[in-house]
Amino acid sequence: MSSASNFVIVGAGLAGATAARTLREEGFDGGIHLIGAELHLPYIRPPLSKGFLAGTDDRDSVFVESSAWYRKHDIDLRLGTAATALDPSAQRVELDSGDSIAYDAVLLATGSTARRLAIPGAELHGVRTLRTLDDSEALHAELAPGGRRLVLIGSGWIGMEVAATARTLGNDVTVLERDPIPLANALGDELGSMFAELHVEHGVDLRPSVVVSEIVGERGRVTGVRLDTGEQFDADLVLVGVGASPNLDLARGAGAAIDSGVLTDAALRTDLPNVYAAGDIAEAYHPLADMRLRSEHWANALHGGAAAARSMLGELESYDDIPYFYTDQYDLGMEYSGFGPLTRGAEIVYRGDRARREFISFWVVDGRVVAGMNVNVWDVNEAVQGIISRGDRVDPLRLADEGVPLEEL
Repeated sequence: MSSASNFVIVGAGLAGATAARTLREEGFDGGIHLIGAELHLPYIRPPLSKGFLAGTDDRDSVFVESSAWYRKHDIDLRLGTAATALDPSAQRVELDSGDSIAYDAVLLATGSTARRLAIPGAELHGVRTLRTLDDSEALHAELAPGGRRLVLIGSGWIGMEVAATARTLGNDVTVLERDPIPLANALGDELGSMFAELHVEHGVDLRPSVVVSEIVGERGRVTGVRLDTGEQFDADLVLVGVGASPNLDLARGAGAAIDSGVLTDAALRTDLPNVYAAGDIAEAYHPLADMRLRSEHWANALHGGAAAARSMLGELESYDDIPYFYTDQYDLGMEYSGFGPLTRGAEIVYRGDRARREFISFWVVDGRVVAGMNVNVWDVNEAVQGIISRGDRVDPLRLADEGVPLEEL
C-alpha cells in the first residue's frame, strides 16, 4: 500500500489498537484513523475482573499503548466518537460528529456490549454489569472496603472471576445460576464442578438451577434479588454477568453477511469489498477446525487484530491461531487452548494430580486432541497448542503419562 492509502479502524479496543500497531510495524506509512466510542485509550479487558478490579494492577497497566505512542506513530485516534454508518460503495465511514472519512480499507472491530436482564428492578441503582474500564473502577470502589453483600446473576467466566475477587476483598458473595453446574457449557460437568467446589471452599454461596424473577429495592436502590420460588437474597450490590452481545449494527447496516457474528474468510475479509472484521464480532473461518468460529476472548482480539492488519496490506494471511483464554480464581490459575465447539462428547484424558488441582486435561475426539487445559501447571501451553495444531492421533495412555514429554506426542 502506498503512503496515499487511507485505512480506517472502527473500534478502539485491543483488536483495533493491535491492528494499528501492526500496520506501522509492517511498514505502512499511509493514514490510519482509529475510531473509539469510549473516552479511554484502548485497553485490555482481562484485568477488569482480576487484578485491576482487585486493586493489585495499576490503571496504566491496562492500556495497550500510551497516548504518546499514538502521536509518535501518527495514528489519528478519535476517542468519544462513534461510527454511525459504513457506505461500502462510496468507501466512507460516517461519524456521530458529522464528519466522514474515506477509506481504501476498513477494519470493523466494534466489540461487544454486556447483556442486561429484562426483569423488574434491573434499572435500580447498585445493579451493575462489567464490560468497560469505567464499570471496573466503579465496582472496585464498592468492593474494595469489604463487608458488602454481592449477588452475582450468572456463573460464566466474568461472574466467577468477580466472585473470586470480591471474596478475596472480604465481601459476602452469592452466585445465582440457572444451570446446574457453573462453566459446564465451556468445560463440561466434571471440570465445571471443580470450579464450583473451589468457590464453595472459599465461602461463596452458590445456588445453581434457579430462576431470577426480580431485583428488589427501596428508594431506587437495590436491596435484594428474588427467585421465582419467592426466595430472596439480600444485596448491597448486584452484578449481572449473563454474557455479551457483539456490536453488529454497523456491519449489518452496510449489508455484510452475518450469522452469530460478521462472516469472514480465513484472512478476516468480509463479503464486502475492502471491509475486514476482527475481535468479538468476527465469525472467521478457521482452517484447522474447518469451521467458522467466533471468540470473545482477549487472545482473539490480540492476534486477530494483527492478522487483519496484514491482510489489509495484501499479505497472504491465514488466521489459524489456536483459540486461547485463561483465568485466575483464588489459588487456581488455568490456561485453555482449543476448539470448544469440537469438544462436545469428547473423551477427557487427564495428566497430573486432579485432587490437588495440578493437572492438564485433554479433550480427545477420534484419537485427536481438540482442546487442552492446564490447571496450576505452567510453561506447557505452547506444547499443548502444538499437539492440537498437528492433529495427529495420540495414544491416551501416553497422553496421560507424565513421563512422556508433551513435545513427543
